[in-house]
Amino acid sequence: MTHILSAIPGLIFLTLCYAALCATSPFGTCRKGRGFGFHLKTNRRGQLRRGKDCRRCHGHGKRIRLGRWLYNRATRLHNQGTR
Repeated sequence: MTHILSAIPGLIFLTLCYAALCATSPFGTCRKGRGFGFHLKTNRRGQLRRGKDCRRCHGHGKRIRLGRWLYNRATRLHNQGTR
């Protein structure tokens, strides 16, 4: 029980840091295309070539963070409910 109570301040701190990160930088790099916006392919000689555009980020190289997506969804739901 004491281990759980000692871990709570750390979890609160991490949550607040992630909330601040989502507020200051709502977009992160796309993990699928590694921030390039496309997949890297190699040709027969082993040289890197540009592949297809990434389906997750649609070629932009950025994606919206999960925390920001949840915040946007909650704000939209609140605004639609109070009209």
